[in-house]
Amino acid sequence: MLMKDPKENPLISREPLLNTMKEKNEDFMKDTKKIIARRRGRRSGKGPKVEKFQVEKLDTDVGSPASCKSLMFHRRPGYGQLGTKCLVKANHFIANIPDSDICHYSVKIDPEVTSHKLNKAIMTQLVKLHRESDLGMRLPVYDGARNLYTAGFLPFTTKNFIIILSDDEEGACNRREREFKVTISFITLASMQQLRELLAGKPVDTPHKALTIIDIVLRQLAAQRYVSVGRFLYSPDIKKPQQLGGGLESWRGFYQSIRPIQMGLSLNIGGYSSNPLVTCPQKLTFCFFSLVAYDSDMSSTAFIEPLPVIDFVAQILDKDVYSRPLSDADRVKVKKALRGVKVEVTHRGNVRRKYRISGLTSQPTRELIFPVDEQKNMKSVVEYFQEVYGYTIQYSHLPCLQVGNQKKVNYLPLEACKIVGGQRYTKGLNEKQITSLLKVSCQRPHEQEMDILQTVHQNDYEKDPYAKEFGISIDNKLASVEARVLPAPWLKYHDTGKEKEYLPQVGQWNMMNKRLTISDRRFVLMQKVINGSTVRHWACINFSKTVQESTACSFCQQLVQMCQISGMEFNRDPVIPIYSARPDQVKKALKYVYYAAASKLEGKELELLIAILPDNNGSLYGDLKRICETELGLISQCCLTKYVFNSSRQYLANVSLKINVKMGGRNTVLLDALSWRIPLVSDIPTIIFGADVTHPENGDDSCPSIAAVVASQDWPEVTKYAGLVCAQPHREELIQDLFKTWKDPQRGMVTGGMIRELLLSFKKATGQKPLRIIFYRDGVSEGQFYQVLLYELDAIRKACASLELSYQPPVTFIVVQKRHHTRLLPNNHNDRSSTDKSGNILPGIVVDSKICHPTEFDFYLCSHAGIQGTSRPAHYHVLWDENNFTADEIQSLTNNLCYTYARCTRSVSVVPPAYYAHLAAYRARFYMEPDVHENAKTRCTRATNGSCVRPLPDLKEKVKNVMFYC
Repeated sequence: MLMKDPKENPLISREPLLNTMKEKNEDFMKDTKKIIARRRGRRSGKGPKVEKFQVEKLDTDVGSPASCKSLMFHRRPGYGQLGTKCLVKANHFIANIPDSDICHYSVKIDPEVTSHKLNKAIMTQLVKLHRESDLGMRLPVYDGARNLYTAGFLPFTTKNFIIILSDDEEGACNRREREFKVTISFITLASMQQLRELLAGKPVDTPHKALTIIDIVLRQLAAQRYVSVGRFLYSPDIKKPQQLGGGLESWRGFYQSIRPIQMGLSLNIGGYSSNPLVTCPQKLTFCFFSLVAYDSDMSSTAFIEPLPVIDFVAQILDKDVYSRPLSDADRVKVKKALRGVKVEVTHRGNVRRKYRISGLTSQPTRELIFPVDEQKNMKSVVEYFQEVYGYTIQYSHLPCLQVGNQKKVNYLPLEACKIVGGQRYTKGLNEKQITSLLKVSCQRPHEQEMDILQTVHQNDYEKDPYAKEFGISIDNKLASVEARVLPAPWLKYHDTGKEKEYLPQVGQWNMMNKRLTISDRRFVLMQKVINGSTVRHWACINFSKTVQESTACSFCQQLVQMCQISGMEFNRDPVIPIYSARPDQVKKALKYVYYAAASKLEGKELELLIAILPDNNGSLYGDLKRICETELGLISQCCLTKYVFNSSRQYLANVSLKINVKMGGRNTVLLDALSWRIPLVSDIPTIIFGADVTHPENGDDSCPSIAAVVASQDWPEVTKYAGLVCAQPHREELIQDLFKTWKDPQRGMVTGGMIRELLLSFKKATGQKPLRIIFYRDGVSEGQFYQVLLYELDAIRKACASLELSYQPPVTFIVVQKRHHTRLLPNNHNDRSSTDKSGNILPGIVVDSKICHPTEFDFYLCSHAGIQGTSRPAHYHVLWDENNFTADEIQSLTNNLCYTYARCTRSVSVVPPAYYAHLAAYRARFYMEPDVHENAKTRCTRATNGSCVRPLPDLKEKVKNVMFYC
C-alpha cells in the first residue's frame, strides 16, 4: 500500500511498502538494496548498526524517555582528508590539571539565603577569618549554593561556624549586623579518573561534574574582578566604555569555559551571538534584538551610566527637564526605565546609602507631603529636606523617586540621587542604540585576537591563587590547529544563460554583468535561474504615503523586468491597478485586493502580492504575513519604501530570487546533484530535514515557543523545502509535534505530526518515498543533546512506522550550533592568500581534530566569507548516524548545501535546512494573535507535559508547500 494522507484513511497498513511499489520502481529498489549492502559491507564496524523497529511493541505516545544512560553518541568514524591543508588559530588555551581527586563538601547556611551574592559574601568572610586555623590553610572554592570544593581534606568532617555580616539594607536608617550559622560537611571525593579516561580517547560519558568543579575554580577570582551576567564576565577596564545614548554605555566582556578536546583540557575564551541568523536588512524593524551584541570572540552589552538621576532622565527623554515639567507620557517612560535600578543618595555628604527604585510619583516634588509622626502630622518633601539635611531642592517641578518597600515608601528627589555603577540594562534598546552597540562590537579578526590575548594576560592565571591551590595551569597561547579548505561546488543554472555552470569564488558569485539596459541601468544576467516559476496573476498594494502611484508603477515594472531576465515567466501587468491603503487598514485592504482580483479573474486565483511598506511600519509587516499566509493563502513579497526610491540592480536581483522560490521555482542546483554524484544522497531517495525552536525574548515568561520543521521536496536536487510550524509550551526545546496521535469522534485514533506530513508531501512531490533521512537540528545546547536525541529520534521513527510498520529508513541526526564560543582565526593575518577580503579565514575551512571532541563525531565548518567583523564557524555534532557517513562525506555535503541558499548568491554560515527552519519559526511569531482573549483556554491544545498552548492558525495548503518564509 502506498503512503496515504491521514485524512484519507486513519488506519495503519501492516503490509510492507517495498512489496507493493509500482513496477517501474521495482528494479530501482533492488539496485538501491545492493548499494546499501555494499556500503555497509565496506564499513563494517564503523558506527552503530541500523536497529530494526520492534513494530509489534510500537507505543504511539511520544514522551520524554526516563533514562538516557543506555545511549552513546556516534563515535568519530575517522578524520577527513578532502581539501587543501592549512593552519588556523583557535581561541582555546590548553589547561593542565593535577592527577589527584578533589574533596567535595556541602554548605548549609542558617537562616537560609537565596541570593548567591550574599552566600558568597558569607563564605568569603568565613575563609578570611578561619583559613589559617580551622580550614588548615586550605583555600576552598564555592559555587554560591550548597557546594564547596578543596584541593585536599579539611581538618574536620563536619564543623559549624558563626559568621557576622554588616548589612547595609536598602532603605534602612541604620546599618545592622546579621548572624549566620554555616555548617560545612564532607560528602565525597570527586574523582578525576573519568575525565582522564575521556582525554585519553576512551569511550566514556563526559564527566560533567569534574568539568564543573574545574570551571568553578577558574571562575572564582574572575567573578570577584568582573560583573557576572549569566556565564559572561564584564568590566569597564577591559576596554573603555562607549556611550550608546539614552544614558547607556557599552562594556566589553568575555565568556570562559573548560572543554575536553583532543589536545587535552582547554580553556575556551569567547562570546556568541544570541540571534545569529536574523540578518535580512529588509526586515530590520521587525527583528527581536538581543541586548548583548557579539560579532565574534569578545562581547559587548549595555550598562547604565553612573550618572546623576536627573541627567539620566534628560538623556532618556532627549529634552530639557531642568526647567520644564514632565508630561504624563514622559513620566511613564521614565518610570519604566528606572524601575529596579539601584541609586545612592548624594545630599548627605559622605553617607552614600543605596536604594532600589520602586516607582515614580505622579505629583511633582513641590506638591508631595507625608506623615512625619504617628499623629499623622504632615510635612512637605521640600520642607523636610531643608530642615533635616539643609538641602534646598532646586527642581521641585519634577517628580520624586519612590524607594523602599510598599509598607513604607520613601521619597527621594531626582537631583539628590546618582545611579550606582555596574548595573546591566535589561530593557529594550532602540534602533539607534542597537546600531551603536553593533558598531562597537564589530572588529576584524586581528583586533579580536589581540583582545582575547589581552584578556588572558589581564586574568593572569599564573598568579590566580585558586588555580595555584588546585594545581591548575593555563597556557597563554592560542591553540594552533590543522584545518582543510574544502572546494566550492559547481552550481548549475539554466542552459539558456550565458554561463550554464559556475564555480563560486571565495564563497560568492554574481549573476550580473553590465551589458543590458533596464531603466537606464546597463546589466545582463550571466546566469538564469535553473527553474523559473510562472507568475500570471499578481497585484500590488502601496501602504506608504510617500510613494506616489507613478513611482510604485515604475518600481513594479523594474522588478517584473528583472524577474523576466532572471528566467521567470512573469506577466507584465497587474490584475488590478496598484491599490493604495493606510497601514491601519491592512486587513480590509488585503481582502479588497484579493477579492477584486478574484472577481476580475473569474475563477482563477491571485498568485502573488507585492506590498510596498513604510520604512518604519510597526506591526504592519507581521499582520500582512499572518493574513496572507493563514487566511487568504496568498504569497507576498514586501518591499520597503527606501528601496522603492532607490532600487539598485542588486536589490532587484535579490528580490527576484526570493519571488522565484516562493512561487515554486529553483534558483540554482548543485551540479553533482544533477549528475547523481552526491554520496549518500544521490544513490537512493533522500529527504533532508531542518528543525529549530525559537523562544520568547528575555523577560517574557508566558509566550509560547515556536517550533519549525522544513524538509526537502525534490530529489535528487534537494533545494526546495516545505515548512511547517507549531506553538509549544514556553521555552520547551523538545519539538512536541514531530509525531502525535489524537482521537477523532468519527475516525477513531488518528496519527499525524510534522514529520509524517512532510514525508507524505515528499512522496506526493517526487512519486517516491524517502529511503534515507538526514536531520539537521538547530538550537540545541550540549546539555540537551541526550534529551533531544532520545525524544526526537523516537518521534521520527514512530512517524515513519505510522505510515507503514515496516517503513524504517536509516536516520542521521546532526545538531547545528552557532551559539558556541570557538573561533577560528588566520594563522598569519598578513597572508592574503589564506584570508578573504575581510581578513577572515577562507570559506570552506573545516576542522575535525585537536579542538574537537575526544571521541564523538563533530566538526567546525566556516562555510561563508566574512562581510564585517569576525566570522563564526558553525559547529556540527553528528549524534546518531545509521547511514554510516564518512567524515569527508558529511563535511562535504554540509559545505556544498551552504551554496544552495535561495535568498542570495553567497554561501551561508549555517546549512540551509537549519537556516530555513529558523526563518519559518521566526515568521510564525507573527501568526500569534496580538490580543489573547479570556476564553483562549478553551481553544488551546495540551502538550505532553500537560501545559496548555494556544495553537497557531493553520498555514493554507497553497502556502506550506512552497518556501513562503524566504
